[in-house]
Amino acid sequence: MERKIHTIDATNQILGRLAVKIVIILRGKDKPSFMPHQDLGDFVTVKNIKKIKVTGKKLEQKMYYSFSGYIGSLKATPLKKMLEEKPARVLRAAVYGMLPKNKLRAKMMKRLKVE
Repeated sequence: MERKIHTIDATNQILGRLAVKIVIILRGKDKPSFMPHQDLGDFVTVKNIKKIKVTGKKLEQKMYYSFSGYIGSLKATPLKKMLEEKPARVLRAAVYGMLPKNKLRAKMMKRLKVE
């Protein structure tokens, strides 16, 4: 099986809709030989991630959480701040959540490159 490299421009694209396109390519659902138990997907490179759009009130209301395991160490960061500081992490989190929760997810995420 030969894997192709797909380049996607994220300029003026909505976060969730872009993540769906990426997941379809990473899983290989766009190929006629798709099987859910096999990893047949291609590589995906995303460019201009800073120009991504978000609809509704998500910029103020959506939060990203990080927890180290220590008591009182839960940190919440709003989407607006995450897009300014780490826009690649926002896209990776959206794609990660849409992939199936099995052993293939880590392999698929390695094929996603964000520039």
